[in-house]
Amino acid sequence: MRIMIVGASQGLGRAFVEGLGDGGDHLIGVSRRVPTRLPERTGIEIEWIAADLASPERAAASVAESVTENGVDVLIYNLGLWESRAFEPDYRFLEDSPAEIQRMVTVNVSGAILLVQALLPALLRSVSPRIILTGSTSALPGHGRPEVTFSATKFALRGIAEALREGFRDQGLAVTCLQLGHLNTEDDLAVPLERAARRGDGELIPMHDVVHLVRTLLTLSPSSYVKEVVMPAISDTRF
Repeated sequence: MRIMIVGASQGLGRAFVEGLGDGGDHLIGVSRRVPTRLPERTGIEIEWIAADLASPERAAASVAESVTENGVDVLIYNLGLWESRAFEPDYRFLEDSPAEIQRMVTVNVSGAILLVQALLPALLRSVSPRIILTGSTSALPGHGRPEVTFSATKFALRGIAEALREGFRDQGLAVTCLQLGHLNTEDDLAVPLERAARRGDGELIPMHDVVHLVRTLLTLSPSSYVKEVVMPAISDTRF
């Protein structure tokens, strides 16, 4: 299986690179810069593509060209920007700059659409093509957060997913949205799950749990898919 992970240099994207795949699989990381040291996985080949989705048309063409010959089975679009004061008590929408808003829309929405469009010819050659979009509980009704642009772009991912399913259902394209709550990005996969789960006192989701979930999604047959996963922290009273 050939799995492409966009936004792979840190956080959850890095955890996907370190935790997904089995012997014989091929992982393709995409980020603005190639890390100085790539993860080492026994029996799994890892390559990296430098592409900046802040220039989505050029980045999409470059990434698609790199998989023209060998194709790709799974695209995980894990890239997403948020406001500089997002999730802070002093966040104020009126203080967001137009430049920051435009950059978020470009990366979170235009980047996703243009990259998917460029990669679809390669994806649809797979016997089980899958797209996994990392969304947020901020894309759900009643999410109770004030971050306007971040929420708008995560709602947009749901629209992208719905349209892709209908447009390519007859070609077997499976599209899943992961609506995730607040993540514990302090503890990587090398930290035992039990310890990572204690951070945040139930208000943070260990990245281990998300990786385990996605591993399950990738084992499904071509005859089924999971449309959407809502995964808040256990103490998140909004859901």
